Amino acid sequence: MSDVLAYAEIREGSAGRPSQEAVALARRLADELGGEAHAVALGPEGTEAAAAPLAGLGADRIFVGESDDLALCQPDIAAKVVARLVEAGDYGAVIFAATAQGKDVAPRVGARLGRGVASEVIDCRLEDGEIVVRRPMYAGKAIATLRFGEGPAVMTIRANVFAPVEQAAAGEISALDLGGIEGRVRTVAAEQGDRDRLDVSEATIIVSGGRGMQGPENWPLLEELVDALGDEAALGASRAVVDAGWRPHGEQVGQTGKTVSPNLYFAVGISGAIQHLAGMRTAKIIVAINRDADAPIFGVADYGLVGDVFEILPALTEAVREVRQGG
Repeated sequence: MSDVLAYAEIREGSAGRPSQEAVALARRLADELGGEAHAVALGPEGTEAAAAPLAGLGADRIFVGESDDLALCQPDIAAKVVARLVEAGDYGAVIFAATAQGKDVAPRVGARLGRGVASEVIDCRLEDGEIVVRRPMYAGKAIATLRFGEGPAVMTIRANVFAPVEQAAAGEISALDLGGIEGRVRTVAAEQGDRDRLDVSEATIIVSGGRGMQGPENWPLLEELVDALGDEAALGASRAVVDAGWRPHGEQVGQTGKTVSPNLYFAVGISGAIQHLAGMRTAKIIVAINRDADAPIFGVADYGLVGDVFEILPALTEAVREVRQGG
């Protein structure tokens, strides 16, 4: 079992960063195993063109299944397609992004293959011929090391951990025959709120606000900092803020919200409850701003500012603008 298969999600006509990261890890792991990196993409007509650029990230072969019935993700069908590919191939691992779709399809595939699924993986390597992964557990208070004694290893990987690397590969396109594959459950519609900003699960910079912001009327201060940080930044929020109705649930970071791993995370007016830490403590750099010097958030922060957020935020935003403008 030397090949590695990555599940590529096609959204809005392209394979987004989470799928690119899955392919990047597949390429690296396949090199260690001495095999090929493959990708599988399902969707409506045009999916082949959307998936083709994955060859530039190291995919030797790209399986594409096109059908108008797959304009929306059909997890039952996706699981059957992936499982059949794995059973017919020589795969040592199957990799999904830890997105809503990936978390839906991966366990279905694991069940069909009779394999457990390692979720939210933050490290993956080959040791003594076996795949070993690391993942957070107990709300992020511990890191578990898991060893797959038999293949294939099925896993979901946390966003912004495995950076895509451009590298030429064969990129051979293989059309999948989807005839006879049906699901018991069918997705007929999908609704989402207005998204004029990057989702927190995909952002490399996140500015999150908590109860210390004192009310939704003060959120423009955070929005101005996000704007100053650029297109790779997104707004986040603590559970207390979402429960209070100040911000939509889609922005919630934490154990009952979204798990993120950005390069830079600002925790503004957030005390640092363990439920929140579980969703963001793997961020590469954490900056905490809070008036309470004893707030738990400072225990995980790389940099801390103790003071009034309403004085610090405008000054910080201005400083960021000056740096980005070369001033």
